[in-house]
Amino acid sequence: MANVTDLQTKYSKLAQEYSKLRAQNQVLKKAVVDEQANSASLKEQLKQRDQSLRKQEQEMDSLSFRNQQLAKRVELLQEELVASEAKGKKGKSKADSPSQHGLQTQNVFDEDLQKKIEENERLHIQFYEADEQHKRQEADLRARLEVLEKDSLQHQAVVDGLTAKYTETTERLQSDKARLEVKAQTLEREAKECRLRTEECQQQLRRCQAELNRQVKQSSSVIQEKVPFNDTKFSDYNSLNVPPHNRRHQLKARDVAGQALSFIQDLVAALLNFHSYTEQRIHIYPLDSSIEPISPLNQKFSQYLHENAAYVRPLEDSFLHFHQSITEDTVTVLETVVQLKSFADHFSLYTHFLQKILPYQLKSLEEECEVPLCTVALTGKNHELQNDMKRVTSLFEKLLTYINLLALPSAQPNAVPQSSVSAVFTQLAACLHSLHDAIKEMSKHYHQKANLEQELPTITQKLCTTTECLLGSLSSLTSSTGKIATFFSNNLDFFTSSGYSPRGSTLALNPLQAENMLANKKKAAAYFQAIIKPTPQSVPYREALSNRRILTSSTESREGLTQQVQQSQEKIARLEQEKEHWLLEAQLGKVRLEKENQRIADLEAQLAAALGGSPNMQRSTTNTVPQSHEEAEMEQKAVGKETLCTSLVGMLCTTPTVEHVGDEESREQLIKTHYMARVGELTTQLQISDSKAVHFHSECRALAKRLAIAEKSREALSEEVKLANQNITRLQDELATTKRSYEDQLSMMSDHLCSINETLSKQREEIDTLKLGSKGNAKKNKGR
Repeated sequence: MANVTDLQTKYSKLAQEYSKLRAQNQVLKKAVVDEQANSASLKEQLKQRDQSLRKQEQEMDSLSFRNQQLAKRVELLQEELVASEAKGKKGKSKADSPSQHGLQTQNVFDEDLQKKIEENERLHIQFYEADEQHKRQEADLRARLEVLEKDSLQHQAVVDGLTAKYTETTERLQSDKARLEVKAQTLEREAKECRLRTEECQQQLRRCQAELNRQVKQSSSVIQEKVPFNDTKFSDYNSLNVPPHNRRHQLKARDVAGQALSFIQDLVAALLNFHSYTEQRIHIYPLDSSIEPISPLNQKFSQYLHENAAYVRPLEDSFLHFHQSITEDTVTVLETVVQLKSFADHFSLYTHFLQKILPYQLKSLEEECEVPLCTVALTGKNHELQNDMKRVTSLFEKLLTYINLLALPSAQPNAVPQSSVSAVFTQLAACLHSLHDAIKEMSKHYHQKANLEQELPTITQKLCTTTECLLGSLSSLTSSTGKIATFFSNNLDFFTSSGYSPRGSTLALNPLQAENMLANKKKAAAYFQAIIKPTPQSVPYREALSNRRILTSSTESREGLTQQVQQSQEKIARLEQEKEHWLLEAQLGKVRLEKENQRIADLEAQLAAALGGSPNMQRSTTNTVPQSHEEAEMEQKAVGKETLCTSLVGMLCTTPTVEHVGDEESREQLIKTHYMARVGELTTQLQISDSKAVHFHSECRALAKRLAIAEKSREALSEEVKLANQNITRLQDELATTKRSYEDQLSMMSDHLCSINETLSKQREEIDTLKLGSKGNAKKNKGR
């Protein structure tokens, strides 16, 4: 179990890391989309700048053309002025009227020239202002380009970091997988052992059940004849009327509590989502908090909604504790379930929370109605939602009343009559159905309101997404309340039935009786275990005494036997050596016998040759063979100069003298003893090598078995390695696709930046040409 919990915790950690990385990926995607939107807006701004630049160029061209015309006209006027001055000098004698006419024309020319000069100055000022504005715009665009380049570098760093993290995560997952596979193998072995133990326990359980059934049949008749104890004067003594422990009721109660826990968890998740998405919606509509601040009322409402987890989460935790308190060894009635009071307290806190946020919900809907684009149909839906919220809050208050009534007997026994408990359960089931209908109606009105909001021109994508999430949370809330109402109606008979009641009484079970019941259950279980427990078979006293004598004598004689075994082994080794010695002696005797036989044959042949071949001589020869043999042997000993000695050691030629015969025999004895010792050593070495060979043979057989097992494990591991390689390839493919998508996005951004750089370079070139043109025009104007 510990290994399983470790695996679950590790998998949960891996899932959390994966969710974090996925959230970071979503953030990066959002950042890329924002950058694309910014680049699109920059393109639009560049287009507008190009259009304004073209207009300014056209204005410059028209102004330069007008300036040229004015310059030509000024030249003509100057020429006319010079000609008129010359004519004035020549015609001083003329009348006054022509001179006055010339002065008037000169004044007109001077005024016109002054106007043209002022207009030229004004045009120069406008050109200078336009040039300064263009420089500022160019500086702003360059600054934004630097910011975008920095952002692209940061995004690239983030992508590299995520790639490294993905690789580290992949390696860690592979190592975890290998470790988990080893643990899985150990768990499989443990599971096999547990199966074997389970089979043995099942067999024992069958035997125990058969024995218990027999004993129950015997004791049931006695139990039924018992009369309940009923003291009318002192009711406290009636606690001795303890009902029997109902194991089926406990199992049913735990099963029902487990189902209710799953439904409560779904309800808590739906409520958390509903409050969270409601908080997000008031930050977006009717006023977007990212653009302008929302109203103080909605700010307070958002603050309250932000605290919803502190009121909703304890509902799940308290009901989980209530479910854990119900076991086979407890008594589950309203008077003993103390954890139900904790759940009622937390439900009361959540109901007060709903009452606290109800006015803010109503005011928020009124603010939505005050929006200028709010239609009449949308206003009607908001009013319907206000009524739905009031109804839901009132139903939660009603539920709180019934839950408090059910939790009251655990704090104050006999506070609620037993006859009223079934009515409370029935009303609670009806209230749950009403709550389901109210939330279903509210979900329907929210859907209709969302459809109407989709038709508004000011609706945003963020509001649409939040509204869809809110509708999804309402759907899950409707589903969870419907499941709870159906579950409660289906198990209403179980809730209203009394699983425990004292014998001979209609009153409810009090905690003292429950405590006595559990104590009696433990005593009965211990008694039956003592009955069923098998006793070891006894041994007769005389047999035990004889066994003890045998054991004592065997332990005393064991040392003597070991000594005898050692002595026998030494004697066997000594006899082996003697056996080898006598074998050598026999071989030496055989060689000597063959040598003597050969010598006798030679002597007989020589004697036959000497006698010649007559029968008488042959007979005399045969009669005198022993004598002649003895004489020849004496002659050989006396006359022969040298003798050839042959043995297993070798051959030696000696001179037959009386003194030398003793030396030869002593030398032969020394050599024989040396080789006998050598043969004994070789025999012991042979025995040691035989024992080692047997030991090595057994080790080789064990190694062969281990090799076969290792081959099987290698095949299994090769299959696992194949699966791991497939997973690695799959992860690498996913990483490659992710990397490719990021590279495509970065290439798009780089292309976009290149296009922006090209447009900026073109604008710089155009600005430079305009500056050169304006400088040339200014020089021309100054020259004129």
